[in-house]
Amino acid sequence: MSYFKIETRNVSLYYGNTQALKNITLGVPENKVVAIIGPSGCGKSTYLRLFNRMNDMIDGVRVEGEVLLNGKNIYADGVRVEDVRKRVGMVFQKPNPFPKSIFENVAYGLRINGVTNKRYIEETVERALRQAALWDEVKDNLKKSALALSGGQQQRLCIARALAVEPSVILMDEPSSALDPISNAKIEELIWELKKKYTILIVTHNMQQAARVSDWTAFFYLGELIEYAETKDLFTNPRNEKTQNYITGRFG
Repeated sequence: MSYFKIETRNVSLYYGNTQALKNITLGVPENKVVAIIGPSGCGKSTYLRLFNRMNDMIDGVRVEGEVLLNGKNIYADGVRVEDVRKRVGMVFQKPNPFPKSIFENVAYGLRINGVTNKRYIEETVERALRQAALWDEVKDNLKKSALALSGGQQQRLCIARALAVEPSVILMDEPSSALDPISNAKIEELIWELKKKYTILIVTHNMQQAARVSDWTAFFYLGELIEYAETKDLFTNPRNEKTQNYITGRFG
C-alpha cells in the first residue's frame, strides 16, 4: 500500500500536440494539505484536475503515466469516472452555487447518487454545513436561495456541497482568490480544520496563503515540477534557483 493518499507517477499531459505537464511524480500524504504554487499558465490547475478526471472533458487531451488514489490508478481501464468524483471533491476559484435553495445545494450530490432517505439527507446536509463552518449562519434560512448568500458564504456552501458525498480528498483551485480578506481568513481556518478528516490539494497564487495553510508545497514552472518540500523548508531554504527567484518575486 502506498504511503500517499493521492499521487502521480511520471505523468505527462498533452492538449493535442502541446505538452502541458512534463513527467510529474508527486505524492500527497493522508490528512495533509499540499499547496501548488507557480506563475500563471504553468500547469497548476491542469495538474489538480487530473485527480477527478476533469481534463477528460477537454477534446484532444492525452494523459501518460499513473494517477493513483489509495494506490490504484484512476485512469486504468474499467474505472468509472463517477466513482472517482464521489471520492474526490472539487472547489473552484469562483463560488458556483446552483440556483436552488441552500439545503438543495448541499443535498444535490446525495440526490443524484440515488439517496432518498429524507432523514439521512437532512442529517448529512447539517453535518456538511457544520463542517464548512456555515451552519450557524444559515440554519434558519435553509429554504432561501443560495444566490442570496455573500461570496464567502457561497464558497463555504460549495465546500459543504463537496463534503456531503463524503469524499476522502478535496481539490481546491484558488478557493479564496475571489473573496474579501475576512472571507479568505475563514476559508483558511476551514482548511486547517478539514485536514483532520480529509487530504487536501490546493492551487494558490498567494504565497502567503500557501505558507499559512499547507504542510508541503510544490513549485511548478512551465509544466514541470521544479521543487517539492515541506512548506517551511521550501520558503526559507529553497534548493532550486528558480524556486528562490519565484518566491522572492524576481519573476511570476
